[in-house]
Amino acid sequence: MSLVPHTATLVEKRYLDTQHSLFRFVFDDGGRRESFSFRPGQFIMLSVFGVGEAPISITSGPDEKGFVELCVRKAGRVTSVLHGLEENSKVGIRGPYGNGYPVEVMEGGNLLIVAGGLGIAPLRSLIRYMLWRRERFGEVGIGYGARDPGSVLFSGEMQNLVMRSDIRCMLSVDSLPKNSPWQGYVGRVTELLDRINMPLNDTSVAICGPPVFYKFVLDKLLGLGYSKGSIYMSLERRMECGQGKCGHCVVGHKYTFIEGPIFTYWDAINLPEIF
Repeated sequence: MSLVPHTATLVEKRYLDTQHSLFRFVFDDGGRRESFSFRPGQFIMLSVFGVGEAPISITSGPDEKGFVELCVRKAGRVTSVLHGLEENSKVGIRGPYGNGYPVEVMEGGNLLIVAGGLGIAPLRSLIRYMLWRRERFGEVGIGYGARDPGSVLFSGEMQNLVMRSDIRCMLSVDSLPKNSPWQGYVGRVTELLDRINMPLNDTSVAICGPPVFYKFVLDKLLGLGYSKGSIYMSLERRMECGQGKCGHCVVGHKYTFIEGPIFTYWDAINLPEIF
């Protein structure tokens, strides 16, 4: 495991809303640019020189070569400085780290993806993986919930998924501002699961969202009849140093950096302080 970051250049920054931006980086070293590969659900350690580093899930798809995309919320010192960087600025990237989603297990069956808020960022990588090889999956359902229409990340991409005939994609918002043109569902993301109506058998479920999201979504999925072993959840918020040494990623007897961040609900159910 290399702890030395590779230098990369910020080639594009796209504002998604007041707190989130999509950053595209290109490795300066051509060899690293060609060799960099990852699985959906993995993360990198991003260094802002002179400030520090932070773990960030990869947002681009593994088939998109030559660059890596990260969707970042402006939340702390590192990410705040990152949001202020101009194009052509230099950063450091090491990784990827973590186990990622078990795409080999998911292929050949149905796939249900459920995201809340910024949880769509790592799941966007899985969605793009699926789109590149749509024929390898059976029925596909996607449910994404946000606080309000202005908080829907990747809104154009998500609307394109809603329009596809081979994917059951639905979006929801918790509330609507007055005179909002929103045409989607108003309510909790859990309510979308009844409407998406995916099969219970041979279906892998990938979920990611804020801490409060997990309890309600997991209760709903179990109530519908999905098995604990078929639900894959990301504990990415437990990442800190990217080495498994600082102890921040320790949950019970597991190092989520080493053994995760993706766990089945069956594996995670006995871990303390998760729900």
